Amino acid sequence: MENQRLAIGISGASGAALGIRLLEACQNLNVETHLVISKAGEITITQETDFSVSEVKSLASHTHKSADIGAAIASGSFQTMGMIVVPCSIRSMSEIATGVTSSLLTRAADVCLKERRKLILAVRETPFHTGHLRTLTQLSEMGAIIAPPMPAFYTKPETTGEIIDQFTGHLLNLMGIENDLAREWTGLKGGA
Repeated sequence: MENQRLAIGISGASGAALGIRLLEACQNLNVETHLVISKAGEITITQETDFSVSEVKSLASHTHKSADIGAAIASGSFQTMGMIVVPCSIRSMSEIATGVTSSLLTRAADVCLKERRKLILAVRETPFHTGHLRTLTQLSEMGAIIAPPMPAFYTKPETTGEIIDQFTGHLLNLMGIENDLAREWTGLKGGA
């Protein structure tokens, strides 16, 4: 596949700014994006950010309605690099793990698993109870990459934006998309 084509899901967990920043970064990197936002994700966007849902959708190359299970990203024959769900709610995580999908977001993620494409889930919950942990283990065993949004403090972030950029860059790195958002660890200063 010559072009980089990525599915992005924004679910209803807290952390809508992470999904928005990923869309902005992909736009700047000329990555073709296929966005689906859950109904709860739309609510979270309006509650947590200064963006309207239509403004967020305008950041994507293509948008798909959550109920549109006939969209291109619902089929394994539609070639993508994979999918990033950020933030990923516990409900979305659970649907993906069971394969009992009720929306395009979870169906597209399920397609990535069955086609052995990269699926990155930025699961946003704390603390996890044992059922969450078992489901996360199951997803990892199925091939998903579990990447909860955890800040990297070695970068000495001074703003929330710096924390978001570092995590966004890390997600892009996991997908194999070169970027300059994430600062890599270069070793201890002065040695061990």
